Amino acid sequence: MAQSTKPLLLLDQHFRTVGELFSSAAHAELNAIFDVRGGFDRPMRRSEFLEYLPEAEVVIAARPQMSAAELAAAKLLKAVIEVSGTFQEGLDYSYCFENGIEVLSCSPGFRCSVAEMTLALLLAACRGVVDEHERFRVGTERWFDDLAGRAFTLYGQTVGFVGYGEIARECARLLEPFSPTIKAFDPWLAECSPAPAGVELCGLEELATTCKVVIVAAIPTNENFQLFSRQFVERLPAGAVVVLASRAHLVDFSALVDAANDGKIRFAADVFPSEPVELPSSYRSARNVIWSPHRAAAVDGGRYPIGEMIVHDCRNILAGRAGRRLKAADRSTVYNIVRAPLARHREAD
Repeated sequence: MAQSTKPLLLLDQHFRTVGELFSSAAHAELNAIFDVRGGFDRPMRRSEFLEYLPEAEVVIAARPQMSAAELAAAKLLKAVIEVSGTFQEGLDYSYCFENGIEVLSCSPGFRCSVAEMTLALLLAACRGVVDEHERFRVGTERWFDDLAGRAFTLYGQTVGFVGYGEIARECARLLEPFSPTIKAFDPWLAECSPAPAGVELCGLEELATTCKVVIVAAIPTNENFQLFSRQFVERLPAGAVVVLASRAHLVDFSALVDAANDGKIRFAADVFPSEPVELPSSYRSARNVIWSPHRAAAVDGGRYPIGEMIVHDCRNILAGRAGRRLKAADRSTVYNIVRAPLARHREAD
């Protein structure tokens, strides 16, 4: 068989499937650009991965595992792309930074689907949709009731974001028709750039005490474990809604459940401290909550933007052009991300 003249790409995306990440058109385009090795809906054999690595120009992996010595053998390598959703341990980031190997994350590809689910949870919580649905099943629904103190309109509310990255910004865009006041707690953003238009940067204390709606959307790091603590949960206004859109790592989950059970707040979450949630679990009988079993990005075609971003960025990488849609690892922050303790499960979107 004649040797391919196309650059070599290693595709070791499992636990994800190829069809989950790439539409048929994007997958065809990837194969038109590259000689693709791997791409099985199972883990690639380590021996096979290392055999091809010295000739690879791009590596795509759910959890890239490459030491400095292994990377040193990959003389042609231009980029490593992770498709789990966050930077994780196992890759020698220092070697990559020092040798011009780009490290990219697929996290921006979840922006639209996660923001959409966040809005769905938020609207359901604000208007008491789930509670009245369950009451209807047993004949205790409250016809024509304003549910004063138990439900509220989203129009004109003050919405606070813990973390104001891509998902939070997409949420804010979706919320624009409701004319909210947007506040955000984001120390990294405050340090490196002015606040985006229409957003008031504030401290966590102010956010907790002045926002009727709080959306937790920050990236987990080793520095922000339970950032939204029991202390801050206790400062939330009565009747507030909290939506957990990123990771349980960021919040005192028990404190939020306790506040919901006590009737002080409504709490909606797509993620949990440990997944899947055991049977039985006190979470299953909690009141004033809306639970989603880690499905924010789990919708048919919901991860296709990842494949489209990969194809776009790979074309630019091979051509030596700027312009990345995927998230580039940053030397000053990536180690805080990879050292964040993971929940006791495969925490993948």
